[in-house]
Amino acid sequence: MKVNVIDIKGQDTGRTIELPDEMFGIEPNEHAMYLAAKQFLAHGRQGTAKSKERWEISLSTRKIKRQKGTGTARAGSLKSPLFRGGGRVFGPQPRDYNIKLNKKLKSLARASALSSKAADGNVIVIEDFSFDKPHTKSYVDILKSLNIGSKRSLHVIRDYDKTMLLSMRNVQRAELAVVNDLNTYQILKAGKLIFSEGAIDKIRTLFV
Repeated sequence: MKVNVIDIKGQDTGRTIELPDEMFGIEPNEHAMYLAAKQFLAHGRQGTAKSKERWEISLSTRKIKRQKGTGTARAGSLKSPLFRGGGRVFGPQPRDYNIKLNKKLKSLARASALSSKAADGNVIVIEDFSFDKPHTKSYVDILKSLNIGSKRSLHVIRDYDKTMLLSMRNVQRAELAVVNDLNTYQILKAGKLIFSEGAIDKIRTLFV
């Protein structure tokens, strides 16, 4: 698949770039994308929620009232879940939410997400650029020139660029990703994918 390369002003440069079919031209596998997104979200959960059960409550075990003649149910301990301050029945316990997926499935999911975005015409390739110093307005102007508007966008670059990160981190609904860290959930969440030319070259060497 060939895509026109545009400049930061949104103008066509007259050049095209070939998107590798192995990453942008396959039949999307929806189940693989679902599993990869589920794993990403699961890894973000702490799993530290905890409530005390009966045996963990530190209260007296004396019988709090006589067995019969009170007109209410019998009660033998303040640790009962029926009383305020008592233990909780089947409450949350610390657990690990991590999900294991093999590398081939994760690669398939990433390629499926990229192919789905490309098929919908939501992939933009822009010529490589950088800022001399952090400047948010300059990056906002670039998004306007690309007709991104209020859509959520993901800008994929070849290598980590601190100046670029500082320039766009306060821009709502815009994210930055390095090719090495690109994941399925980021791709699916974005409305538009903006790739630098260098990022496409690196994708070709890393994933193809």
